[in-house]
Amino acid sequence: MSSKLQDPDARPAAHRASRPRVPAFAPAGSGTATGSGGSGTVVGQTGPAAVVDALPSSQRQALGAAFRATLARGIHGLCFSPYLEGQQPGSQIGEAQIRERLAVVKPHARWVRSFSCTDGHEQTPRIAHEMGLKTLVGAWLGTDRAINAREIAGAIAVARAGHADIVAVGNEVLLREDLSEDELIEHLRAVKAALPGVPVGYVDAYYLFETHPRVTAECDVVMTNCYPFWEGCPREQALPYMQTMLARTREAAPGKRILISETGWPDQGSAFHGAVPGTEAAMQYFVDTAAWAEAQGIEWFHFAAFDEAWKVGAEGDVGAFWGLWDKDAQPKFA
Repeated sequence: MSSKLQDPDARPAAHRASRPRVPAFAPAGSGTATGSGGSGTVVGQTGPAAVVDALPSSQRQALGAAFRATLARGIHGLCFSPYLEGQQPGSQIGEAQIRERLAVVKPHARWVRSFSCTDGHEQTPRIAHEMGLKTLVGAWLGTDRAINAREIAGAIAVARAGHADIVAVGNEVLLREDLSEDELIEHLRAVKAALPGVPVGYVDAYYLFETHPRVTAECDVVMTNCYPFWEGCPREQALPYMQTMLARTREAAPGKRILISETGWPDQGSAFHGAVPGTEAAMQYFVDTAAWAEAQGIEWFHFAAFDEAWKVGAEGDVGAFWGLWDKDAQPKFA
């Protein structure tokens, strides 16, 4: 995810967490610049919030119907991690569980995004292709150069086998300050040289493409993580705020293919300033984003397919509740 605190586990892993350094959202007319991306000291959550879904019954039923119709129709893409209860980054992932979890999401997305090419995750793109899904294949980069080398080698092998429709070299390494700009560019150039004809790019929070134009220039595809929640934006203003994040990415990368690599809203946990988790909020954000993206032809990946219980420690209590399905792959919003 973009704009979240780094996981205290020092090992680079298949989906690391971080949180915004400052809440960047400011209401219209406040005179404060919005979407700065944050700088300075870390600001924590505002504490547990009693989330009450307050829509009248008729509106709640209409939202439920819209959510089910959107999910049945299918969206562009879903962020996919196959972890089962008790697993976390560093666990060895088996083919059977990948197949089982991909079978859940297959009717509802055209693409899946994976985050790693080690520890068994390198099997995900092949299985996804076998199921007729397209793949955004991630190589997870961090501070451990040996692991980075394995991730890069794994991503190249997956793509050379024909199972990567896009390759993402790193996820938020600039946000976490795990690698320097020069190191990241070196990895991007190496992967591009190894994979002629395969679109290659980098994933980070939208504002990092403004502040690192050399990285932006190296990307065939610019992949922007857009989280109004992690900038403290109220749900009612989240869609237009997210649209400004995309607009800023486009301004930073004129002429580039741009996709939203992550966006979503949690349904449980503590509020983050003006952003409050909730079932209705998560459903409405999903419905609104899907409708807008479909109308505008936006390539986007919803975060996430499944809840991940291990992320509570990394992101606070809200971390485990971003999925459309729960940790046991059961529908949450039926």
